Amino acid sequence: MKIELSGHYGYRKLVGSSLPAIAMMLVGGIYSIVDGLFVSNFVGTTAFAALNVIWPPIMVIGALGLMIGTGGSALVSMTLGQGDKENANRYFSMLIRFTLVLALMMAVPLFLFMEPLARLMGAEGEMLRQCVIYGRICAIGLPGFMLQMAFQSLYMTAEKPQLGTVMSIACALINMSLDALFIVGFGWGLAGAALASMSACFVGGFFPLWYFSSSRNTTQLRFRSTPLEKNPILSACSNGLSEFVGNISFNILAICYNLQLLRMLGENGVAAYSVILYYGYVFAAVFFGYNIAVTPVIGYHYGAENRLELKSLLRHSVILMLFVGVLMTVLAEASAPFVARIFVGYDSELMSLTTHAIHLYMLSFVIAGLNIFVSAWFTALNNGKISAIASFVRSMVFELGFVFLLPVLMGTEGIWWAVNAAEIMSLFVSAYLLLRFRRRYGY
Repeated sequence: MKIELSGHYGYRKLVGSSLPAIAMMLVGGIYSIVDGLFVSNFVGTTAFAALNVIWPPIMVIGALGLMIGTGGSALVSMTLGQGDKENANRYFSMLIRFTLVLALMMAVPLFLFMEPLARLMGAEGEMLRQCVIYGRICAIGLPGFMLQMAFQSLYMTAEKPQLGTVMSIACALINMSLDALFIVGFGWGLAGAALASMSACFVGGFFPLWYFSSSRNTTQLRFRSTPLEKNPILSACSNGLSEFVGNISFNILAICYNLQLLRMLGENGVAAYSVILYYGYVFAAVFFGYNIAVTPVIGYHYGAENRLELKSLLRHSVILMLFVGVLMTVLAEASAPFVARIFVGYDSELMSLTTHAIHLYMLSFVIAGLNIFVSAWFTALNNGKISAIASFVRSMVFELGFVFLLPVLMGTEGIWWAVNAAEIMSLFVSAYLLLRFRRRYGY
């Protein structure tokens, strides 16, 4: 299917245009899962727990690339909708350059302060040592990682989502091959997993940097020689603030889950939650991929002042998110024992805990997609403030609160129910925001 930002988007076109972005996100999630599988089965539970203890704070920094890319995508697509192709290319160029500069600035302190950061996350002893090894290698690869995250949203704006899918597949193959070589073949343990991941990120981040600068580029976006300007960068960061807040919130939540689980269930609790994160990301990738695809379309029609198409996009998207949410929840519930066996089948007690946790946690996906979409909707309308509020309330108010409240009322069961309670509360907030701003944006 030829991808264009303009024109009418019914169900068929929405699904067809979003499939490359969904595939891109799914492949990215799958190669993270492969990392976990190799580490869990060939290095051990301590290393597996260490990987998932230190990864959230690294991801908080890496999410700056997602913020710039998502917010930049909305800004660039809106500018294209206004018919200003020259400024669209200027904004695109300076945002990618800013991402690279910011990544280089963040990598050095992240490397130097990795040990105290790991201690802050609750790591000690052998787990602390493993966290530092993995984290410092990731700090070295941070520029590639942040660029890769920034480009994820911009492929659709360039009307080349298939390129993003191809890059994700290539990076996945690189990562999985190097996992097998470094972990199984060379016996490098968690360091091998980090080297494999960052090698893939290097390709995923720097290849599009070359492509959009080369004569092979056939898209409407092309790098220009332009200085960094404060206003477009601040506008993009403001637009993408909700995605950054959402990612920070997710990773702060992961840190809090880990701290609670270490206290209540030890390493087994962290390992079970790690499986949930890996498996849950596969399902969440469908929502994220859809939002990456539809955000520039919404932004384009908003810039072109096509209110009828905005109404259509909202209605179709809400129905799709609910339908897909129910479908994925059924699939997650049915496959829970199989997934637990793949990751932690070597320990029957841990496998039982993991299966039970998946059954409870994955119920949240019935309505999670709708809540995630509402935040992306306001990002696309270049209202980063409201988008960030929706994301922040969902994660940092409701879910974080329930992570600490429900275990007091329900014991360890409360940890797994927290996300469900949070999504239900967030649904009311999402409905209120859509109604509250209906007149302003004319949908």
